[in-house]
Amino acid sequence: MQPLLFDTSVWIDALRRKETPQTNLLTHYLDNDYEIPLIPIVVQECLQGIRDDAQHHKVKETFRRFTRLEIAPMAVAMGASALFRSLRKKGVTIRKSNDCVIAFYALSFDLEVVHNDSDFELISTYSGLKTWRNN
Repeated sequence: MQPLLFDTSVWIDALRRKETPQTNLLTHYLDNDYEIPLIPIVVQECLQGIRDDAQHHKVKETFRRFTRLEIAPMAVAMGASALFRSLRKKGVTIRKSNDCVIAFYALSFDLEVVHNDSDFELISTYSGLKTWRNN
């Protein structure tokens, strides 16, 4: 299976045991030990929202086993801001700038984004971003 970039929205739904096509796909990847790349902003967004210390520790340890994708922070800032600006020039405003960071990583590593966030569909409509579609 090809690696997919799971957005924070999917991880949070999975942690809350919410069943969706996206969380089912994540579970399938986890159960079959398929490669799951993680990026810093997704790790941060997931971990900062966990209130229970034991769950926080467990998720942090689980995340350590996945492939980590990293790009120099300044390159991410420049690339994500360029993506945000290009979309805004087309009349599209992305609500959360972190979504442009995630999209920039996906574009840089040629990964499809699995998400529960409409902003990614907007980004993909006006850029080369690929998003996973449940067929």
